[in-house]
Amino acid sequence: MYELLKTDGLAKRGRLHTVHGVIETPVFMNVGTIAAIKGAVSTTDLQEIGTQVELSNTYHLHVRPGDEVVKKLGGLHKFMVWDKPILTDSGGFQVFSLAGLRRIKEEGVYFNSHIDGRKIFMGPEQSMQIQSNLASTIAMAFDECPSSVADRDYMENSVNRTTRWLKRCKAEMDRLNSLPDTINKHQMLFGINQGGVYEDIRVRHAQEISELDLDGYAVGGLAVGESHEEMYRILDAVVPHLPQNKPTYLMGVGTPANILEAVERGVDFFDCVYPSRNGRHGHVYTNHGKMNLFNAKYELDTRPIEEGCNCPVCRTYSRAYVRHLLKAKEMLGMRFCVLHNLYFYNKMMEEIREAIEAGRYKEYKEEKLRRMAEGE
Repeated sequence: MYELLKTDGLAKRGRLHTVHGVIETPVFMNVGTIAAIKGAVSTTDLQEIGTQVELSNTYHLHVRPGDEVVKKLGGLHKFMVWDKPILTDSGGFQVFSLAGLRRIKEEGVYFNSHIDGRKIFMGPEQSMQIQSNLASTIAMAFDECPSSVADRDYMENSVNRTTRWLKRCKAEMDRLNSLPDTINKHQMLFGINQGGVYEDIRVRHAQEISELDLDGYAVGGLAVGESHEEMYRILDAVVPHLPQNKPTYLMGVGTPANILEAVERGVDFFDCVYPSRNGRHGHVYTNHGKMNLFNAKYELDTRPIEEGCNCPVCRTYSRAYVRHLLKAKEMLGMRFCVLHNLYFYNKMMEEIREAIEAGRYKEYKEEKLRRMAEGE
């Protein structure tokens, strides 16, 4: 159940009650694609840095170690030793981005594994079955993620098929949640809005899927090559047509600035690989913008990555030491940068929630963006 606690303009401060605990929103979900955060970050680390939700990937876990294996081991929560909410994405995006050779049919998608080339079929029912085996808190509907530059005819046909697939996902999820051997019989289902950069297709699709009364709604198919301005234009058009009394999730987004802008437009769930990916390359986020710790100017810098930051790295280590580790290709350097970045994102979401509660979100957003743009 989702409680809308406060609004400030379109910005929402909410609370999603789940079988694995409460999610305070707006929230950033820390991405652990294969049931692990890249950069040697453990679930005990996630607890320490204030993570609320971990996100894992249906496609990757289906390919390896296999969702049946995870089910035999008691589900994802037991497998990775994490007792808070987990969201699994449906595998749709990976099927379309990784598969290369694929055939889309009404029943689903035929494609080859990117690991060993074996033939795989995935459709709405299969995606729900895999996610049920993983026993995540929130399952995502199986959708087609068309190219953002697809023409109007293709996009309309694709979105109509995604709606038909969503109805099949809902029916299958209801069936699975009623079975005696299902690990999580309270698994939630979020639907996904598609339509590329065509506002009218997006709005019509949002209205159609809203009628299905799902647990939450995502906006998919953005952050895949269109400009930030186009993304904000689509959010301005679409979010008002999604239920305000349900979570709104912007998939795969994004930079701190993207998140700040999207919160102002009514989005309250986010995920992105940026903090971990950038961290593994020595790029760290601060309230004064992004820093590249490989820069020579940090060689003798005894300050923490960010002064006043309470992450496990900044409490103890200097920029000079972290830079040395990175230069030496020591894994600890990557780990430190990823830990700091995830803490920064989680802390920013906490600040966002407080600002909405205080009715001063716009001022907070503008001040945060100004500081990050100024640099050190």
